[in-house]
Amino acid sequence: MSWLPDDFVHPVSVPVPGTSLRLRPIREADTALDYPAVMGSRERLWEIFGPAWAWPGETMTYEEDRIDLLRHEKEIAAHQSFNYALLDQEETALFGCVYIDPPERTGSDGEISWWVVDDLAGGEVERALDAFVPQWIAADWPFQRPRYLGRDITWQDWLALPRATP
Repeated sequence: MSWLPDDFVHPVSVPVPGTSLRLRPIREADTALDYPAVMGSRERLWEIFGPAWAWPGETMTYEEDRIDLLRHEKEIAAHQSFNYALLDQEETALFGCVYIDPPERTGSDGEISWWVVDDLAGGEVERALDAFVPQWIAADWPFQRPRYLGRDITWQDWLALPRATP
């Protein structure tokens, strides 16, 4: 049984209110935008995601990022998980990502997390994304018990939960 209804159609372009940015599913072709965004914010991202995902590695190469984005693109196409890039309208810069994943731990039916680049951390765009993502998930996604990792549960508390059974 899939973690999403068979007839679910995922959003493909989502404006983020209060900003000039939008979310769209990430693609392998976004590597040239993703790599500098990730590596430019690597230390802070490691503090957030490192203990749970071992990402992003200190020596992650462009090619490793490309392979990772190709995996995300295939997972999106198969509705296994979703990675949305936060982009400007012209798609000349990537400013963060939103991850929507099946539950790895018990107690939810979807696990959502997100980040912005260091330059936007603590600013208006991050606040707009923080406010928007839960509203978007409630409005457009079929979850009854979404969990917002690092938001409504700490990463440490999440890691302590029992693993979900497939």
